[in-house]
Amino acid sequence: MLKAGVLGAGHLGKIHLRLLKESEKYILVGFYDIDEESGRKVEEEFGYKYFNNLDELIAAVDVVDVVTPTLSHFEVGQKTIKAGKHLFIEKPITNTVKEAEQLVKLAKEYKVKGQVGHVERFNPAFKAVADKIENPMFIEAHRLAEFNPRGTDVPVVLDLMIHDIDAILSVVKSEVKEIKANGVSVISDTPDIANARIEFENGCVANLTASRISLKNMRKARFFQRDAYISVDFLEKKCEVVKMKDAPEEPGDFDMILQNAEGLKKQIYFDNPQVNPNNAILDELNSFADAIENDTTPIVNLEQGTQALRVAKQIINSFN
Repeated sequence: MLKAGVLGAGHLGKIHLRLLKESEKYILVGFYDIDEESGRKVEEEFGYKYFNNLDELIAAVDVVDVVTPTLSHFEVGQKTIKAGKHLFIEKPITNTVKEAEQLVKLAKEYKVKGQVGHVERFNPAFKAVADKIENPMFIEAHRLAEFNPRGTDVPVVLDLMIHDIDAILSVVKSEVKEIKANGVSVISDTPDIANARIEFENGCVANLTASRISLKNMRKARFFQRDAYISVDFLEKKCEVVKMKDAPEEPGDFDMILQNAEGLKKQIYFDNPQVNPNNAILDELNSFADAIENDTTPIVNLEQGTQALRVAKQIINSFN
């Protein structure tokens, strides 16, 4: 089992602490939070050991789980890697692309593994269809959230849309060609609503919309590819796969048949995979432990986290 320590004991940090404590792959050593008063309260309430010195916690563990505000990611990530410890870091990987690239470089230099907390990759609905998404040519994603003051210190692209950016980059095997985007600030100093159109070199187009001032929550993505339509509801953890194939010579009474103007007939059928319920955060943490133990590449490695940030920053820089 790997000894783990958490940096940051806010809302998400407490979740990570609980799950690391429950995990069969880690021994939770303790946590560090810059606010000692808050850290002592968490220690008293939950029984996790509080370290009032960051370096002491890093020295005591094999894996550092960073759940601090994005602005601090580079500093603590760099310190972790230089201490020879493996790094799990929440999304976005860092505040700037340059910082992210530096972490990638350092991780290679110090021969440690890193994973970025793009948790939607572990969403059971997405996991159920990821291997069925083959060469999609049009993708549409909507991520809408009711207003929450937490997170409004960064643009909605880094707060919400980056989840869909990472998921899309994981299935589109092509370089980004062009990005067009619009953002509107409604209640924050940074955009609260954003739309981006990403064109890839292979012709695929992805249209992404994100809002954090919606009247309802929605997290859906739709993937269109030759002879197939795949939808993923990240919020409800449901998915749907609709496929087309050549119609049989003698269709059954309940077969769904489409015929075009040229007389070509296609049969529509549903191929809905089983969605296995899981705790996505626990799964991503455990998968990182497996990557360390087996010396394999983490499912969301630092390079992929950097690319998601790079595209997110391009979208922000494209705002009219």
